[in-house]
Amino acid sequence: MLDADTKRRIDSCRDILVGKVPDPKSQVEQITIALIYKFMDDMDAEAEELGGTRTFFAGEYARYGWAKLMAPSLGGFEVLGLYSEAIQKMNENPGVPELFRDIFKNAYLPYRDPETLKSFLKEINYFSYDHSERLGDAFEYLLSVLGSQGDAGQFRTPRHIIDFMVEVLDPKKNETILDPACGTAGFLISAWKHILKSNTDKTTGDKLTPDERSRLAGNIKGYDISPDMVRLSLVNLYLHGFSDPHIVEYDTLTSDEKWNEVADVILANPPFMSPKGGIKPHKRFSVQATRSEVLFVDYMAEHLTATGRAAIVVPEGIIFQSGAAYKTLREMLVRTSLVAVVSLPAGVFNPYSGVKTSVLILDKRLHKQLDSVLFIKVGNDGFNLGAQRRAVVNSDLPEATRLLRAWMTSPQDFEGDGAISQAVTRAKIGEGSDFNLSGDRYGFDVLGDSAYPQVSLGNEDIFKIESGGTPSSTEETYWNGGIPWATLADLPASDHITKITSTVRTITDLGLRNSSAKMLPVNTILVSSRATIGRVALAKIPLATNQGFKNIIIRDPQKASPQFVAYMMKRLTPEMERMASGGTFKEISKSAISTLTIPLPPLEVQHEVVAEIERHQQSVNEHRAQIDRIEDEIKAAIDRVWGIAG
Repeated sequence: MLDADTKRRIDSCRDILVGKVPDPKSQVEQITIALIYKFMDDMDAEAEELGGTRTFFAGEYARYGWAKLMAPSLGGFEVLGLYSEAIQKMNENPGVPELFRDIFKNAYLPYRDPETLKSFLKEINYFSYDHSERLGDAFEYLLSVLGSQGDAGQFRTPRHIIDFMVEVLDPKKNETILDPACGTAGFLISAWKHILKSNTDKTTGDKLTPDERSRLAGNIKGYDISPDMVRLSLVNLYLHGFSDPHIVEYDTLTSDEKWNEVADVILANPPFMSPKGGIKPHKRFSVQATRSEVLFVDYMAEHLTATGRAAIVVPEGIIFQSGAAYKTLREMLVRTSLVAVVSLPAGVFNPYSGVKTSVLILDKRLHKQLDSVLFIKVGNDGFNLGAQRRAVVNSDLPEATRLLRAWMTSPQDFEGDGAISQAVTRAKIGEGSDFNLSGDRYGFDVLGDSAYPQVSLGNEDIFKIESGGTPSSTEETYWNGGIPWATLADLPASDHITKITSTVRTITDLGLRNSSAKMLPVNTILVSSRATIGRVALAKIPLATNQGFKNIIIRDPQKASPQFVAYMMKRLTPEMERMASGGTFKEISKSAISTLTIPLPPLEVQHEVVAEIERHQQSVNEHRAQIDRIEDEIKAAIDRVWGIAG
C-alpha cells in the first residue's frame, strides 16, 4: 500500500520539475533515473556495512557518489555539471550490472537550472532502497501519471482491467508469461503478484521454493519498441523483486529475431495506432495486414504454446471492421483459439481516450473441447465513465470473472444467466462470412430478438459515420452564409423524427473549410450525441451540423432505407444513453456509435415498416391535436368560473 508520505514526495518531485520538464513522461524518466542513482549508492552503503566494498561508485566513478553530489560545499552549477556528467557516463561504468546500464542508456538532463536540480535532488534524498514492496507501489503510483497517449498509440491500461484479465487467465508458477508490447510491465507484475498470492500460506509467496521463485522470474518476459518504456519496465520489475528482469527493446512487428519463441500465457494491450502508410511487417505473419492492431493479435495467437492462452485488449475495429485483413484475422481466431469475447464500456480509458475496447480470450487447449464462443458484456467496470473515473458500486467484473473462470475450467457444466453472457456456436458466428465478434449481434441488442440479421453501424459497406464541427464564433466571415448548419435547436423535443428543410443558423463556405464540419447529403440521419442524446432527424436538404451530432450516411441505398435507419436509431436511445460518458456534458463517441447494431430486413420490408410507423405516428399527432383542443376548452371553462367568482 502506497503511504501518504511517499506519495507526497513523488508529487513534490513532479511539482519541482513541471516548470522545466512539462511532459509527464519526461518527468517520470527524470525521477526514475534519479531514484536508481540514489538506490545504487544505498546498495553500496549497505555492502560496506556488511563488510564488503562499493561496486557502483568505485574507482574513477567514486567522484559521482551521492554524498559527493549532496555535499554542502558544492555550488549549484558544480552540482549541475557533476550530475549531468554522471548520468550520461553511468552506462559505461564497469561496476554497474547490465540492468542498470540499460536504465542509464541515453540518459541526459533536459534543463540547465541549478536551483531546480538542487531542489529536486533534495526530495530524492528522502528515498532509500529497502528491498520492500513499498518502493514498487511508489513506482506504480509514479507511472500512473502517464495518463496520455504515447507516440506509438500506447494507452496505460487501468489497473483493475489488468488484474481482471490476469485473474481470468490464472497463470501458474511453472508457465512462461509474455507481453510483446509491455509498456511499463503492468501485466507482467500483476501476473507475478497473482502467482505469489496463489502460492501463499502465511507470508506472500512462502510456498514457492527459492528455485521455483527464480524460475518464475526467469519465465516472465516482455518486449517493447520504445527504449523509454523498456527503461521504465526494468525499474518497475526491479522494484517489485526481479533482480534480473527480462525486458528487451524489440519491434514485434517488423523483426523476426524472436519469432520462434512461444509462451504459455500472453497478456497485452498492444498499440492501436498505425503510422501513415501502415506497418511494413516481415513475411512470417499468417494474416497479411498493415494495421498494427491486426498484426499484434495475429502475433499473439501464433505465439502461444499448443496449450497456451491469452487475454488481449483490442479496439472495436478488430470486432467488426469489414476490411479483408480484419475478416481473415477473425476467422483464424474463431477456427483456432478464440473462446470468449468481453465487451468493455466505452469510457474505460478515460480521461485520455473514449475509445471502445473489448478483450479477446484465447485458449488453444480449451478451444479443442468447445464448439462455442462465450460473449460477456460489461456495462459497469466499477468506475463511472466520466473524466475523473470515480468508483461506483455494482461492478460487473466480479460476475464476468466468475462466468469466464467457469467457462474455462468446466465448460460442460457452464450455466450462464444470460444477463451479461451468451454462448454462441462457432458455426453461427461464421454464417455471415465476416465472423463478426460483436456480442450485440448475437444476443445483447436492445431491440431484442429479431427475425432479421443484425448489422453493425460500423459496417463501412453500408454506412459512413461523420461527426460535425463548429467554425470559430469570433470570425464573422464564417457565419450567415448559404450553408444550412444544424444544431439541437433544429430538433424540437416534441418531434419523434424531425425532417429538416431549413436551419436556424447558417455558415459560409469559408466557415465550412476552416472547421471540422462537413457537407452532408440529403437523407443523412442526424443523431444528437451530446447532452440531449437520442434526438434524431433526417436531412431533407444538404447541410452541415455542429459537433453535437453523429451523422449516418447511407452508402448502399439498396441495403438500407434512411427513414428506417432513423427509426431504428430512435429505438436505440436507451442504449446510447448508457454508452455516453463525460463530465459536464455526457457524450457518445463515434467509435461507440459504430458498435451499435440494428436489424436490417430486405428493403421492401423496411419500406413497409416505415409506412406503418408513419401511419401510427399520424394517428398519434391527430389524437395529440384533439387532446390539445380539449385541454384548451377545459382551461377556458375554468377561466370563466374564475371570472364569475371574481
